[in-house]
Amino acid sequence: MNRRPPIQFCSACGHSVESRIPPGDNRERHVCTHCGTIHYENPRNVLGTVPVWGDQVLLCKRAIEPRLGYWTLPAGFMEIGETTAQAAARETLEEAGANVEVGALFSLLNVPHVNQVHIFYLAQMREPQFAAGEESLEVALFSEHEIPWDDIAFPTVAKTLRFFFEDRRAGAFGVHLEASRNGAAAPGVPVPSLPVNTAHTEDILTPMLRV
Repeated sequence: MNRRPPIQFCSACGHSVESRIPPGDNRERHVCTHCGTIHYENPRNVLGTVPVWGDQVLLCKRAIEPRLGYWTLPAGFMEIGETTAQAAARETLEEAGANVEVGALFSLLNVPHVNQVHIFYLAQMREPQFAAGEESLEVALFSEHEIPWDDIAFPTVAKTLRFFFEDRRAGAFGVHLEASRNGAAAPGVPVPSLPVNTAHTEDILTPMLRV
């Protein structure tokens, strides 16, 4: 979940770019000094799941920077041509070797200081089989009291895990939306929790609520 490096050269002609506000715009953009091509940079979507088996959640210990050696939910950057749910399932398979049935959207956390949006879906593991992918040192199932809270890689992952266990104790899962600033809630920004009540979602979540 790295910050994107700054653009230095034009993708159209290879000349250098400069940062300025183009005519008719209100933000600085990278503009080619030779051909005038404007290079737009937009936030990147990070997609992942909360993979559940029984009363446990599947976590991965990161094998790469940033936060090498820390635990995280399986997640990564969305690819071209994917839906958000497809990206979440793919990342779970790649990083944790787990096949999951993706359920409801669970958390959407804005991280503007690194120009990212972190999105997590609830997911039911199809079987208790998993294995570390290339970006994971190890993968393990954790009950709530076993979660290594001091060694969680990212604030958005810690928030999502806390939302999950709180919702499960309450007997109902919501959609958690939050605008964050440097990992913390932005002042004055409400954090709504919206009810999830589609039939498909209830079928997926029922086993999670029974634990």
